[in-house]
Amino acid sequence: MQNATVTDFDARALLAESRLGVLATIKANGLPQLSPITPFYDKDAGQILVSVTEGRAKTANLRRDPRAAIEVTRADGWAWATAEGTVELIGPGSDPNGPEVEALVDYYRRAAGEHPDWDEYRAVMVADRRVLLVLTVTHVYGQSIR
Repeated sequence: MQNATVTDFDARALLAESRLGVLATIKANGLPQLSPITPFYDKDAGQILVSVTEGRAKTANLRRDPRAAIEVTRADGWAWATAEGTVELIGPGSDPNGPEVEALVDYYRRAAGEHPDWDEYRAVMVADRRVLLVLTVTHVYGQSIR
């Protein structure tokens, strides 16, 4: 790499445009647990939303210790952003029309628009024991070298 220079960079803008990232949670032994995720960053609320599954390592880790970080990388690999904060987990829900599933519907609408079959989506959210991860962002940092 020749003459790489750090440029002015808006880490929050990269968080907002990225749909693939890595979630870091803390395992019981203190080491990080890394998981690929599909984040949605709400700049106005200062929150990142992610649909996760009950029973997975990341969910169990967050129920024990709600501190987490999410990292995203620009498609060309020359910029990254990390958001840190505390997580609230909503769900899983047992009622397709209950508040836990409604939170997942709201997440989907904000991240991807309208679903072609909301009844099917709601049923899958219950069957898969989906949980809405809400990370309240307390610190953002990152860098671009191009």
